[in-house]
Amino acid sequence: MIMKDRFPFRLDGSEPLVLRRSPKLEPFFVLSPYVWKDADQGYAMLVRVVNRDDDPQKKVARVHRAASADGLDFTMPDEAVIPPGAPGDDDDGGCEDPTVVEEAGTYWVFYSGYSVGKGEATMLCASGPSLMALKKRGRVLPESDWYRNSKEATVVRGTDGQWRMFFEYSAEKASKIGLAAAPALDGPWAYQPFDFAARPDLWDAWHLSAGPIVAQSSGAPIMLYNGATQSAHWRIGWATFDPDFGQLRARGEEPLVEPSDIAGDATDIAFAASAVEREGDVWLYYSISDQRLMRAVLRLL
Repeated sequence: MIMKDRFPFRLDGSEPLVLRRSPKLEPFFVLSPYVWKDADQGYAMLVRVVNRDDDPQKKVARVHRAASADGLDFTMPDEAVIPPGAPGDDDDGGCEDPTVVEEAGTYWVFYSGYSVGKGEATMLCASGPSLMALKKRGRVLPESDWYRNSKEATVVRGTDGQWRMFFEYSAEKASKIGLAAAPALDGPWAYQPFDFAARPDLWDAWHLSAGPIVAQSSGAPIMLYNGATQSAHWRIGWATFDPDFGQLRARGEEPLVEPSDIAGDATDIAFAASAVEREGDVWLYYSISDQRLMRAVLRLL
């Protein structure tokens, strides 16, 4: 039984990120900001960058890095750290939604690659000693007729030492959250039973997507996940788990973060990508309308 619970956070304001870039990249869409505290650079970010074009088939995503001293004002070089693949590759149509895990001096980047031939995404991985020296490693999850169009990874380690990967997949005309586990970051990954259902008549009535996990050492880790109605009005909410992430403990009935200042043809979307924990609060990084990068401050209660 999933319990109702009070909000574990208080939303204490949000503000747009500054992303300094060359005139060449200034017109591009930017979304999916994965930010973490980096010992050498202050704050580091991987972000999805997409060119504008009237033809959707010509919009191709790539992953760029950026750096910041304060976690708000970032500078992004022109060169992609994960560019699209060659024709026929799983990511020949673009590279999206990066998630970073740093372990023993190696950066592991889990990302979704869009295949032009298949018309869907596949969970892929690149790794290397630095963000400038990433080598693509290929597919991560086993072939499956059910877990299709995998993307939006959240990767954490359980108290048993096993790695867990929450991810979004498509089934029954909806986005759902799946779970896989592995003894090491390079696998092998195996699907796990997991029950995280959409809730009729609430803000997450149809679509679900995994988001960042915080308070992992508390005994009741919290996921800031994404949910939407059938019309794809996405919001950010919260759910708590047991220490090994196998079972939901509690789940908020109201969204924690909603989009603001939606105007014109902008999409009604707020979508969480990453979170940085600080003393007494959490910086939540998210995008609005797949265009604006934001940072919200969540105070732990």
